[in-house]
Amino acid sequence: MKTISIITACYNEEANVKELYERVRAVMARIGRYRYEHIFIDNHSEDNTVAILKKIAEQDKNIRIIVNSRNFGHIRSPMHALGQAQGDAVIGIVADFQDPPELIPDLISAWEEGYKMVLGVKESSAENKFMYAIRKYYYRFIKKISSIPTFENATGFGLFDRQVIDIIKSFKDPYPYFRGMIAEIGLPCKLIPYHQPERKHGKTKNNFYSLYDMAMLGITNFSKIPLRMSIFLGFISAIICLLTAIFYFVYKLLFWNSFTIGEAPIIIGVFLFSSIQLIALGILGEYIGSIQTYVQARPYVVEQERVNFEFEPGMPLTEKSKED
Repeated sequence: MKTISIITACYNEEANVKELYERVRAVMARIGRYRYEHIFIDNHSEDNTVAILKKIAEQDKNIRIIVNSRNFGHIRSPMHALGQAQGDAVIGIVADFQDPPELIPDLISAWEEGYKMVLGVKESSAENKFMYAIRKYYYRFIKKISSIPTFENATGFGLFDRQVIDIIKSFKDPYPYFRGMIAEIGLPCKLIPYHQPERKHGKTKNNFYSLYDMAMLGITNFSKIPLRMSIFLGFISAIICLLTAIFYFVYKLLFWNSFTIGEAPIIIGVFLFSSIQLIALGILGEYIGSIQTYVQARPYVVEQERVNFEFEPGMPLTEKSKED
């Protein structure tokens, strides 16, 4: 009998983890033909998330827990959990219910049809319309500048065959852009559209910096266009400077006694080209930062504790079996 691994990264999700566990277990019980494990990796939560998970794990040995020694961020933590999964297929699902657990049967059905990757794609969302529009246009922008075909409106929610997981592990990228990795692999993929519901409890842990970090990671990992644009911008600004200098020189020759340049054009020109230089340096710095992170080759996380990994995955518990 094959095994399905489900991974959930969490940080301060005490209001969500128990209900998520119950809904996932209920879905797997209805499917009934797979063993499963549900790995919760906690990013050093400051609330009762770990205590709630440990209480669940005492009753259900299919629940595994990894507690990180500190908060390693929303990128590294899920990737570590991915590497610990034992299943023939792995499903990533967030803790806040924006990835509906009820879509799991659709993901598994597509996998059974032979697809190595099955991705949930947001066709609509209950989140803030402004943020949804920004994400949508960002995905579209990434698709246009990327050197490989990418998936629009795919957040990483989906199912991935063991072959895909092994390939992802072979990348050995210490700070990976998961959506880009999937696109890079290129194995048969099925897209399943879904409506993304709003977050059920609590507040999102993503802030401006984390969103910016993810956005720049997608750009620097899979496109050289920003670097080349900075070069083209430099050439264009140099040409503009040359043409402006020629214009002023000719104008001065024609109106030697009456023409004065003034301070304003000089000040504007200095600030304009200084800004262009700073933008180019910033772009270059992002790429150098990515190289530095890759060279350091640090582990995704350092584990403080793990629970129930000594047990083999089993069938999902039903309410009756729990009572027994």
